[in-house]
Amino acid sequence: MKKVKIGIVGLGRLGKRHAYNLSRLVPGAELVAACSPVSSECEWARITLEVPHTYASYDEMLSRESLDAVWIASSSVHHAAQVLYALELGLHVFVEKPMGVTLEECAAIEKAAAAHLGQVFLIGFVRRFDPSYRHARALIDAGTIGTPFLVRSQTCDLDEYAEFQLEFVKTGGGIFLDMNVHDIDLARWFLGSEIVEVHAMGGSYVHPGFAALGDADNTVCIAKCANGAMAVLSASRTAFHGHDTHTEITGSRGILKIGLTPSKNRVEIFDSHGARRECVRDFYERFEEGFLAEAREFVSCILEGRKPDVRPQDGTAATRVGMAMTESFRTGAPVRIPIDT
Repeated sequence: MKKVKIGIVGLGRLGKRHAYNLSRLVPGAELVAACSPVSSECEWARITLEVPHTYASYDEMLSRESLDAVWIASSSVHHAAQVLYALELGLHVFVEKPMGVTLEECAAIEKAAAAHLGQVFLIGFVRRFDPSYRHARALIDAGTIGTPFLVRSQTCDLDEYAEFQLEFVKTGGGIFLDMNVHDIDLARWFLGSEIVEVHAMGGSYVHPGFAALGDADNTVCIAKCANGAMAVLSASRTAFHGHDTHTEITGSRGILKIGLTPSKNRVEIFDSHGARRECVRDFYERFEEGFLAEAREFVSCILEGRKPDVRPQDGTAATRVGMAMTESFRTGAPVRIPIDT
């Protein structure tokens, strides 16, 4: 079987998970190189995954290795430049969200992807690959709940990660681009319409450091779509019980609820604390199946010569809405989003 030779850039908390999947769990994938400016992360790739070649420089990895594809899991601020360089070299590209942190970056990637139609380009909107979310979309397509008109979706991370995120906020685009980008994508996907107006609010209720950076630790946004549908999108960096991502889709004939209780499993504990269930701890534990499925889809698309369903335009739309939400949060006023941009 032909193997897709892949080089990964970014070996942080999520990058390590991607690297493990590509090296151990994705048929047809061969992780031949890894790149990180952190020497201990490169050492981890060499020793733990037995990746043959590691680099501190992305440019050096791409110039010295004979790759078929690159997997980009670096800091958000580097995504666009690394995508454009890889496409220019004729490589297939997977990039973690957000695709770009400015609309100019997104436009450049759309243009480059259109100029390299023979190459697979996939954005890491992992929830589209999660079995439960995919099943919900199939039920919507089958007309099970009639016409969807409201999506409520939230992303809540453990409070213990909040201080770590303070440094990331400086280059990652803030809470809306970093966390709500998935909820934005889901709203568009489930409602079948572009978001045309947002009104966001929030604050730094637990960690004042986010306010000093113009960001927040808890937010909520009310959004309106071109077809009249609505979305309520919220985010929190201060969940104390576990990672709590869930989505509810209301239609004209029913409601779909996905993961309203972030249970680790189906075990219920009855002890001195009462009756309770354990929660998943982080986003990777919740979406482990989705992360693996998206990696397999990326490699399958390359081997089969087909395009994934997630398009560059989806990445641009998510960034556009996320930026509008940030503007609304900072000004305190609703923001209109032209749909012809």
